[in-house]
Amino acid sequence: MNDTTDADSGDTPGDRARHGVPLDGALERLGTAALVLDQGGLVVAANEEARGLLDRGLEDLLGQDFHDMLHRDENGNPVPRLRCPMRNAVLRKDTRHGDAEWFARGDGTLFQSCWLVTPYASDENTAGALVLLYESPQPDEPQPGEDERSGGLTELDRLALLAETTTQLTSTLDVDEALHRLAALTIPRLADWAVVDLLMERDEVRRALVVEHKGGILVERDDLQGPMPPVTADSPMPLSRALRGTASSLAGPSTYQGPPDSGLAVEQQRLFTATGMHSAAIAPIRGLRDVLGALTLGRAPHRDPFTLADLPLLEDLTRRTGLALDNARLYQRQRKVAETMQRHLLPQLPTVRGLEMTARYLPSPDASSVGGDWYDAFTLSDDSHALVIGDVVGHDLDAAAGMAQVRNMLRAFVWSRPTAAPSAVVTQLDEAVMHIAEVPMVTMILGRLTLGDDGLWHLHWTNAGHPPPLLVTHDGQVQYLNDAHGMLLGTEVDRPRPHAVTVLPPRSTLLLYTDGLVESPHRPIDHGLSRLCRHAASLAHRNLDSLCDALLERVRPDDNDDDVAMLALRTPFSTRT
Repeated sequence: MNDTTDADSGDTPGDRARHGVPLDGALERLGTAALVLDQGGLVVAANEEARGLLDRGLEDLLGQDFHDMLHRDENGNPVPRLRCPMRNAVLRKDTRHGDAEWFARGDGTLFQSCWLVTPYASDENTAGALVLLYESPQPDEPQPGEDERSGGLTELDRLALLAETTTQLTSTLDVDEALHRLAALTIPRLADWAVVDLLMERDEVRRALVVEHKGGILVERDDLQGPMPPVTADSPMPLSRALRGTASSLAGPSTYQGPPDSGLAVEQQRLFTATGMHSAAIAPIRGLRDVLGALTLGRAPHRDPFTLADLPLLEDLTRRTGLALDNARLYQRQRKVAETMQRHLLPQLPTVRGLEMTARYLPSPDASSVGGDWYDAFTLSDDSHALVIGDVVGHDLDAAAGMAQVRNMLRAFVWSRPTAAPSAVVTQLDEAVMHIAEVPMVTMILGRLTLGDDGLWHLHWTNAGHPPPLLVTHDGQVQYLNDAHGMLLGTEVDRPRPHAVTVLPPRSTLLLYTDGLVESPHRPIDHGLSRLCRHAASLAHRNLDSLCDALLERVRPDDNDDDVAMLALRTPFSTRT
């Protein structure tokens, strides 16, 4: 983030992070480690408890990125930025909490801690976040006469469980991950077994998860999972009623001892026999519009059976589960649409005698798996080919739709004017974008690759506000093609577009890419361009597919949530191939 000067104080956010801000007296007296972060995640204050817990002086904490300095996995490795719920909560100004994260002390040792992140303003000019680190509370021993519902949970315990369920389930958009989190929340706190049955397309039923608490850990029973018989419309059995959304109910082995009224009842007999559950509570999982499935919690013989008083808590859990599954399924449907759309939008590369050509598209991890980045290549004649890399502003389906408009118009313009200078074609495209296409702004490179009389490939190109092409020779020399750099499309600025020509040496690699490969929200783009140069030079000897895969792995910043498109080609060894 760029530092901007505060109108009242004259300080920048960077100054406040480096020099700190006064800590509220209540936080200094708090018996829990508390750190105040600015809006970018830099530490601006820390109380005595935090300094002691982290074994770091205030001067060591101020101005440091909280995530990079402290957050680790169980092996002591830094947690990837995009996978850090704490960092995401800070940047999005959310309130989140979690358990059992690992953090690094000043001496390098690790410790586990629960955490809470919430928006916080240390003064009227400093908006950021408050981070609390605290030990996991140990459950109290139940006292005689204490509320025995839900396995001895107190009212406070139940409220905490529901809050934790909301946090855990709404922080993932993966159905399987959400179900495993639900099992971890309920076992062994409420039960010894958790079983989830889901209604799939065409009213088919799938036993998606069966988990037991065994030897102090959760064990998934694959042998009890899989497809299930359909739900019958008139069965009075508990699971059938739950899957129809009728009611929650209790069940046990005796419930299914009589002649089964459906194939679902046969599977339930098998479940009780295989698990040894003596008591179960079953509730429907309802989404906003439909019943999505059912949750069964079961107890082994050493625990008291469920009672009717346990059902309200179970129903609260399944309501939250239903909302989370609704969101996850909606996201997955959107993602499937996006992936299908993207597959149709990205072209098949032409086969060009004597040239190697390959492309890559990597969707954004945080968007709907589609965006405005695209590549294109097509043949104009035996010795002339068009190359395109571009980026329509945006990371969603609107950007993808706009990209399709721009790509198709550009193809038509290039095809109708195969010998025109790329700068002239892009000028025509810019006029069309402003009057026809429903896109904000576009960056792109249009190149025409021609085979010269000297037997070498010549690149004619123009650049409309896009990161420059990279030329890599076989011996590892690298050069950005910075000529022909003009304004991006859609600005309504009437300026002549530059044009350039360069000769591609034998066995050289030309790389066109979008800014997601090199741009980071926390570093200047020059840093990413320099990294790309160094890695491309070191990989020059690799085959083209291996080079592209390695560049995506090594160069793309961990904290970048943009999509990436790449188009690479390699010229032949012989000038007359």
